[in-house]
Amino acid sequence: MAREVPVARRIDQDVGRFRRIVRGQVRKNLRKYVTQGELLGRVGKGTVSIPLPEIRLPRFTFGDDRGSGVGMGEGGEGEPVPGQGGAGEAGEEAGEHVLEVEVSLPELAELLGEELRLPAIRPRGREAVLSDVRRYRSIRRTGPESLRHFRRTFRTALRRQIAEGTYEPDRPVVVPRREDRRYRSWRIAEVPQSNAAVIYMMDVSGSMGTEQKEIVRIEAFWIDTWLRSQYRNIEVRYIVHDAAAREVDRHSFFHLRESGGTKISSAYELCSRIVEERYSPMEWNVYPFHFSDGDNWSGGDTRTCMELLREKLLPRVNVFCYGQVKSAYGSGQFKVDLDDELGDDGRVLTSEIPDREGILPSIRTFLGTGR
Repeated sequence: MAREVPVARRIDQDVGRFRRIVRGQVRKNLRKYVTQGELLGRVGKGTVSIPLPEIRLPRFTFGDDRGSGVGMGEGGEGEPVPGQGGAGEAGEEAGEHVLEVEVSLPELAELLGEELRLPAIRPRGREAVLSDVRRYRSIRRTGPESLRHFRRTFRTALRRQIAEGTYEPDRPVVVPRREDRRYRSWRIAEVPQSNAAVIYMMDVSGSMGTEQKEIVRIEAFWIDTWLRSQYRNIEVRYIVHDAAAREVDRHSFFHLRESGGTKISSAYELCSRIVEERYSPMEWNVYPFHFSDGDNWSGGDTRTCMELLREKLLPRVNVFCYGQVKSAYGSGQFKVDLDDELGDDGRVLTSEIPDREGILPSIRTFLGTGR
């Protein structure tokens, strides 16, 4: 006779199977989600709500198919039910069933890593902090009853009774005394913890339009999602620049627009100052990301940028990432100059982002080194 599976276990199995189906559908459509900015509006606290139109909810159908029963009376498809009215013609296509599922950000990061084959990051800076996590690794003779170790208590009592000659194999009763009781004990250890500082810089001059900033916003979300899965603690800073640079909040970063010229060195100066004052490379893994359309004020300022990178930024960061977003007004020259000057330095990573389809390749370029 087959053993009946408990209802609770069957439900767990069904839920697990459904989650695997959802995971497969999300991974199948991941590239589409990356290019759609509206997904960012569905981000909650630790989860993202994702619409999956491909999944149809199961439903029961009662009765037989021998021509009788509910829905088998007179009348053709599309005709209104008598007394119900209705206007318009019947549609020819089946309705789309949209199911919204919540996917945790760590799970989303894992899917991104699988899709792009991203290696786990090898932290550079590490800070030793006193962890509040209690690790139960020892046994004591005293302690609260809630931490009493049953097996160790029983074993100690059994040994004592055998030594005293009071243990009877035919009547195996073990009665622990107070001196037999053993309790779990803990200690608090210093645990190395990896921290990351992410610094986003963006050109907000007139040549960077709404679409270019939306591309940066989408890419920054996925970069954040991956880095947060690799580090316990992350701090994010935002710098905007045209002819001058300043630190702003997240909302201003993605919505601010100026009409002045472009001086990239102002952003690198400010970024270098922030890193020097707040993020020691011995304690932090630093990731500067700069996005622009490639225009700069002059060749002299570009040379200043290269000097700032060589002397101040690169010695203190894990990698320096430059993403060039194509615009109708940008020349794209800065990436050419950056590749010529520092293309052989493994700490400098550059990518071209012609449109939203270029977001994933850009992310792979930036995060694929495992640094």
